[in-house]
Amino acid sequence: MKKIRVLVVEDSLVFRQLLVKNLNNDPSLEVVAVAGDPFEARDLIIKHKPDVMTLDIELPRMSGLEFLRKLMPQYPMPVIVISSLSDKVFDALHAGAVDFVAKPQATDRKQLEYFLTNELPLKVKIASTASLANIKKSASANLVATQPNGSFSSDKIIAIGASTGGTEAIASVIQDFGMDIPGVVIVQHMPPGFTDMYAKRLNERCKVNVREAKNGDRVEPGLVLIAPGGDEQMRVIKVGGHYQVEIKKGEKVNGHCPSVEVLFDSVAKVAGNHAIGIILTGMGGDGAKGLLNMRNAGAETIGQDESTCVVYGMPKVAYEVGAVKYQEKLENIARKTYALLKR
Repeated sequence: MKKIRVLVVEDSLVFRQLLVKNLNNDPSLEVVAVAGDPFEARDLIIKHKPDVMTLDIELPRMSGLEFLRKLMPQYPMPVIVISSLSDKVFDALHAGAVDFVAKPQATDRKQLEYFLTNELPLKVKIASTASLANIKKSASANLVATQPNGSFSSDKIIAIGASTGGTEAIASVIQDFGMDIPGVVIVQHMPPGFTDMYAKRLNERCKVNVREAKNGDRVEPGLVLIAPGGDEQMRVIKVGGHYQVEIKKGEKVNGHCPSVEVLFDSVAKVAGNHAIGIILTGMGGDGAKGLLNMRNAGAETIGQDESTCVVYGMPKVAYEVGAVKYQEKLENIARKTYALLKR
């Protein structure tokens, strides 16, 4: 089996050695070169032509973000950004990075070990399968604004799930939502801390209100609630005739917490045919069975099509199990959502 060739760009010698050692321990990965700054990295990319690059955001001589912006137009390649808690990661994703991982605390041995042996190698493998053309498409999508259609019934609800490539895909969908849209609940696989920053960023860019969900929040028209990253699962429940979110500590489902599966299952139970489920780009099968449960309960279901996905994993599994009623290009999903609501 051909190994995935990796370039590691990291200025800390100790951390760089840890990355190289643990990536090389994975039989499907091979670190072909290491660089301490973007100028070294540029020359090594030309020489080694790696399949994937890991890129620290904070680098000497030129920031990782600036390097990424210069690199992608000339040498497009799958990039995994490694970052401490900073909203710069969303600029990096917008510039064309496939995904990011949160840099672990060196003092937290358990977190560090999980990062080195599980999280980073898996992200690198997923990145190697990403569609570079679709990364740039979603990052530069200028969508035709959907015209508001007046108010919709308050018992309507929209649930969205995504993973790799999802930060830009979600943005391109909800940027076309107006304040008339029914309440929206979202699970995007993301580490703790970053979901709040992501929600605030979307809130600035979108017509709708966007925020990280808190336990007990009401699901209301014109409001988008994003499940917090961490060790809690988000469900939708009905209290006094109104939808609200319930956020509780829970085990991982399909390897994720929060899980799209858990969210979709809860919406199937409480909203039935008053819901619309949307599954976007991402690796694996999280959300497929939940979306099927939504469809079986009478909900309308939409899956992002392969031609616009960064990683056609989650929507593919959902489509194959019969969960997806409508397969749509990313740029058509908001318009299709409004069309279904008007029915």
